[in-house]
Amino acid sequence: MVGWSIQALEVLGVVVTLGGFAFATCRWPFELRRRGGHQAYLAYRKHSVRGLILGLEFLVAADIIRTIVVEYSVDSLLMLGVMVLIRSFLVFALHLEIEGRLPWSSRPGRNRDRTSRGG
Repeated sequence: MVGWSIQALEVLGVVVTLGGFAFATCRWPFELRRRGGHQAYLAYRKHSVRGLILGLEFLVAADIIRTIVVEYSVDSLLMLGVMVLIRSFLVFALHLEIEGRLPWSSRPGRNRDRTSRGG
């Protein structure tokens, strides 16, 4: 049962990732017509990367379950740590690329509005 759950999470991660790219690709012509070239490209990137990030979350969950339940050893824990570290850095970098800010910072416009109003 656990092995099946792990495989289901991995398949779901791949499906979500591919679905995110398919969604972004199908939506791109409409964005192109509505917003123009550069803005449509930015929207495409944002939608496709969100699917990639969500898919990576499912894959990390599958790796954690596999390591803790199936292959519990020092080597598997170290390998899990390396994989989670790499994937976390990738998600962090993708978020920074798409949002243009650190994940824990407020939206770029918020601070500017407060300081311009004196508060």
